[in-house]
Amino acid sequence: MGFHTYDVARADELEDSSRYEYCSAEELLGAAALSAQDRVLDVGSGTGFYTDVLAGVADRVYAVDLQPAMAAYYRDKGVPAEVATVAADAGTLPLRDDAVDVAVSTMTYHELPPAAMPELARVVRPGGRLVVVDWTSAGTGGEGPPLEERFDARTAAGALDEAGFTMRRVESRRETFLVSATR
Repeated sequence: MGFHTYDVARADELEDSSRYEYCSAEELLGAAALSAQDRVLDVGSGTGFYTDVLAGVADRVYAVDLQPAMAAYYRDKGVPAEVATVAADAGTLPLRDDAVDVAVSTMTYHELPPAAMPELARVVRPGGRLVVVDWTSAGTGGEGPPLEERFDARTAAGALDEAGFTMRRVESRRETFLVSATR
């Protein structure tokens, strides 16, 4: 994990609705099982493309990205009132223990440091949910990061299990995988 970060100079590309081919808004919301009272962490939020989807349902969303320039891009684009942007490393999240009901990572798992998994377990409350959708190493490599920077669903699930999550769904697809878990 943690091979690279997305080039901020290409941030406009992250606003392309064709991204829903790999993870639709409905699929993300369904896997996260959000309610209007939920506090959500979007780790690797980038330009807020998927954060905005979460903010349409949740009470509060923490949009965490390593790159301050991504948070600035999102602020310039327009951040919903329910969203707080946070520039931070996913391995040292500036949130208290059990701070969120749900954490999501969309197309960024391959960028996260190994320390992110126990950090996610620390900030997701007991019984809370985690959803990871990312590019699979079993894919073609036509879109997303190079194949050598990707993981498969089982490897991601194993890392999350080791961090204290219980797998609910582990699914491989054509170019991506989806893992949902509870703490």
